[in-house]
Amino acid sequence: MKIEAAVLRQRGAPLPYADSRPLAIETLELDPPGKSEVLVRIAAAGLCHSDLSVINGDRPRPVPMALGHEAAGVVEALGEGVDDLAVGDHVVMVFMPSCGHCLPCAEGRPALCGPGAAANGAGTLLSGGTRLHDAGGAVHHHLGCSAFASHAVVSRRSLVRIDADLPLHEAALFGCAVLTGVGAVVNTAAVKAGQTVAVIGLGGVGLAAVLGAVAAGAAQVIAVDLSDDKLALAREMGATAVVKARAEAVDHVRTLTNGGCDVVLEMAGSVRALESAVAMTRRGGTTVTAGLPPPDAALPVNVVALVGEERTLKGSYIGTCVPARDIPRYVALYRAGRLPVDRLVSGYLTLADINRGFDDLHAGRAVRQIVRFDA
Repeated sequence: MKIEAAVLRQRGAPLPYADSRPLAIETLELDPPGKSEVLVRIAAAGLCHSDLSVINGDRPRPVPMALGHEAAGVVEALGEGVDDLAVGDHVVMVFMPSCGHCLPCAEGRPALCGPGAAANGAGTLLSGGTRLHDAGGAVHHHLGCSAFASHAVVSRRSLVRIDADLPLHEAALFGCAVLTGVGAVVNTAAVKAGQTVAVIGLGGVGLAAVLGAVAAGAAQVIAVDLSDDKLALAREMGATAVVKARAEAVDHVRTLTNGGCDVVLEMAGSVRALESAVAMTRRGGTTVTAGLPPPDAALPVNVVALVGEERTLKGSYIGTCVPARDIPRYVALYRAGRLPVDRLVSGYLTLADINRGFDDLHAGRAVRQIVRFDA
């Protein structure tokens, strides 16, 4: 079948993207779903820094590639062997497919699936194949989803079914921003009621982490960013204090918490921000990073302090989540009013507006913009 998709053919285009247009809206050929695959009609897809980092070249991926990984839609066709979904089911896409058989999957850590990571790096589906083509040959899949498109074929392992009465333009947020941000709080850091928490970097993932810390019952939730607008939004979402990300930010946070936070989460994707996060963490505390700087970025670590102060430094990928378990839980919290993730939405776009949308994301003028195909 023929579909419309946003295709990246060359990384590193100059800003503004509204002029250079790194993403071209093209007609592609989409093959039917293969074994253990599903055809999904995309209803909504969010613009994320993980997409932006492919566009600007920070995260090298093979091109041409159809981008987009945070999405929700409706099942339209089932490949051989898919017997636990039905046509018409509503689903959220998950950008890390899990094979279910490798050691991390067997340990209940699907975010670390080896075959899933290999497929994502190669720009294929979990099967190793591609289902997107143009006149020149195969077009790569982005994180197994390629969701900036009218339709996508994905692995069954990239989907979580949701209730049909949850609006799909809200459901899309649960596939990346919510899984990563809230999961980093409740799964990776295991924040306990009464603890002190700081979040550095208030994009979609960082603000979702603020919501997660509030929902977890943190006594103090301190939001750190350069943007006054995002700091104000964090306040509205329940942050107990906000701190401008300047040179004195570390001292400010340590003063607010009498020596440092129990948990500090770095969501900015910056080594400097991660260094600040470690400095904001108290002796015996935990620093978690879910930011993704360029692959050659390195962090200098004071090993004596790591040992003598019993510090914990942890990475968090897709919020250390088990998506089939966690997405329904987070949706339930949202519906109960305890996780108002709809506050993350800055606005809605059409597919034709997507390059301008990434300009706004790059400039920090937006948290989460949603491309709606069902509007």
